Amino acid sequence: QVLKAALELARRMTEESQAETELVRTPDDAARLLRETARPLNHEVFWVLLLNAKNRLMGAPKPVTKGLLDASLIHPREVFQEAIQRLSSAVLVVHNHPSGDPSPSAEDIQVTRQLVEAGKVLGIRVLDHVILGKASGDRASDFYSLRQAGIVEFAG
Repeated sequence: QVLKAALELARRMTEESQAETELVRTPDDAARLLRETARPLNHEVFWVLLLNAKNRLMGAPKPVTKGLLDASLIHPREVFQEAIQRLSSAVLVVHNHPSGDPSPSAEDIQVTRQLVEAGKVLGIRVLDHVILGKASGDRASDFYSLRQAGIVEFAG
């Protein structure tokens, strides 16, 4: 039991130290980090990527909430709690749509606007909200960036 715990701790520490070298500049970078984790899920998960001033990851992506089949309730306090503790300069949020369609819902857009406003108050930039889905014949990409789409005005 102790050996098993020690091995798990070593695995997590290695994962975190490797993740800290990752540079996240584009929605594709964020999608690449979580694509394989999100692909098999049949429920929504909302992750936050904590970034330093140079857009480097400050540890592995953190799952913030796990939802039902098609809904993940999120509140700014959950997103920013660790960002405040770790003194992050910015965050990038990612969640998956198990249906495969990465198009944002009205709730996704509303939550994103709330997060951007909360980030302004806290002095932590929200860089993007990326929604993971699956590529199909009618869409080339398996993700949707609210920043690229211009739906929400994000911080610098």
